[in-house]
Amino acid sequence: MRETAMSLNLYEALIMLDTSKVAGDLPAAQQQLHAIMERNKVEVLASRPWDERRLAYPVHGQKKALYYLIYFRSTGEPLVAIEHDMKLNESVLRVMFLRIESKLEETMLAIARDPHAMALQAVVDEPDDYMSGGGGGGRDRDRDRDRGPRRESAPAAAPAGAGAGEKQ
Repeated sequence: MRETAMSLNLYEALIMLDTSKVAGDLPAAQQQLHAIMERNKVEVLASRPWDERRLAYPVHGQKKALYYLIYFRSTGEPLVAIEHDMKLNESVLRVMFLRIESKLEETMLAIARDPHAMALQAVVDEPDDYMSGGGGGGRDRDRDRDRGPRRESAPAAAPAGAGAGEKQ
């Protein structure tokens, strides 16, 4: 039993699911994700869909993804195997793991277990076309355009002793 010798940490797995593959049968996708976690001997503490969003750029040809959260307790060892298993699953576009700091564990788990919580989502949602400007800098350019033309800055002062005919 190596797990008892090593400390157990709380991890968050943020999984991007292909909406075209899980659209009709989310429970089957959830069952597949939980099977991966069980196969790698981690303790799942909370699991739920988070949000479906349009992506800033296509991932594996998909423009939308369903973000799914799984909170689990484990040593760090099985993370590579879990990531490998997720890559083999057709419905998984990407996966990211975060280790949750011990002082935040209770708060994060409480939010994760609340189906109505909108944790990690901004208080004010950005408009759907926020990233469609290419490069994400469109809002600043529009703001500059509304101000009118830019003024030239004042010329730099001439260095001391530059004027030969100056009176002293």
